[in-house]
Amino acid sequence: MTDNASLEANVNTNSRPSELKITDMRICNLKGLPMDVTLIRLDTNQGISGYGEVRDWASPTYALMLKSRILGENPCNIDKIFRKIKQFGHHARQGGGVCGIEMALFDLAGKAYGVPAYQLVGGKFRDKVLCYCDTDSVPDGTQMGERLKKRMEEGFQFLKMDIGIGLLKDVRGALTAIPEMLETQNVMHPFTGIQVSPLGIEFLVDYVRQVRDVIGYEVPLAVDHFGHITVGTCIRLGRALDPFMLAWYEDMIPWQFTDQYVRLSQSVMTPICTGEDIYLKEGFKPLLEAQGVAVIHPDLATSGGIMETKKIGDLAQEHGVAMAMHFAGSPISFLANIHCAAATENFYVLENHSVDLPWWDDLLDASTKPMIQDGYAPVPELPGLGFGDINEAAIRERMDSTRSGGYFDETSQWNDERSHDRLWS
Repeated sequence: MTDNASLEANVNTNSRPSELKITDMRICNLKGLPMDVTLIRLDTNQGISGYGEVRDWASPTYALMLKSRILGENPCNIDKIFRKIKQFGHHARQGGGVCGIEMALFDLAGKAYGVPAYQLVGGKFRDKVLCYCDTDSVPDGTQMGERLKKRMEEGFQFLKMDIGIGLLKDVRGALTAIPEMLETQNVMHPFTGIQVSPLGIEFLVDYVRQVRDVIGYEVPLAVDHFGHITVGTCIRLGRALDPFMLAWYEDMIPWQFTDQYVRLSQSVMTPICTGEDIYLKEGFKPLLEAQGVAVIHPDLATSGGIMETKKIGDLAQEHGVAMAMHFAGSPISFLANIHCAAATENFYVLENHSVDLPWWDDLLDASTKPMIQDGYAPVPELPGLGFGDINEAAIRERMDSTRSGGYFDETSQWNDERSHDRLWS
């Protein structure tokens, strides 16, 4: 009779999920993407690794400080580990370390079980994910329309552009403001006193009209980056732009001011959208319960990761709100977004800032290239996040030599980082 040892000599034993342990975490900093990116690699005792990403101006320290908390853990216990480390994230970009690790856990668990990440959060609602791309603004509305028309010719079926005081700074009489307020981005919108004059509103209305004259009305067009203006000005401008049937007004005011979002939503006909700076589903609850938004826009790399963002989407669905998703990173977090979008019923559309970078797809040995085809991203069926491996040569070419560390250098100095983490007595 053949003993177990003889049997195991002829099979791959690198996928015993119950015995999987995290043994190391390493990072690699990249440049040339729309936002700074730090890739995370989690290694295990069974020779498989999982990848995640910290980005959007979040320091890799946000991830490295968590290394000592996850060493020795079984990466398949995603929820357990997430609950252990989520206290070290926060709103804006400060949740990047937690989210990057969570992505890598899904990559590892999927590889261990031999299933794509979306299966680990309940399966998928769709086989492909609708995408849109931001398009840099130009001062002339007709030229902007031509830029967006080119996106349509590339296959994109959803568009977004910036429309706000950035277009008005050289228009005499368009803005009412204390000069220094126009020169800073560090004062929250309600406290700047910046207002758009009737002349400025007329300019922006003409701008959007020129865009619509080029692209028509068949394709949804969302707008963003209004500037740090008062809520009253948001309402005046929003009402003036309502006739153009825009997909949403994004981040007109800071997400924290629920009452102002309710006032804004009740004052205009166009859907109101926010959420890329909010961490965890609890941060979205006030806006959703107050019906302050019609579309939420979480960023999976800062909102809590794959599972938490699906929970955010499910919470929004209970309130009759759709979920779009903000994204501006590497293909690793892009694929994490694809799995989450596939698994969330009320998902709407996913952003991508990198469609004009010809080398972007080459950072991974993905099964499908280009990753976006005719405005959609096919949902990958490979285990984990759904790529064969990272492309070491392409990664090395894009490494950021101005930041510390090389190609996944050792990080043993973080192995014993400790503090009193317990939140109760």
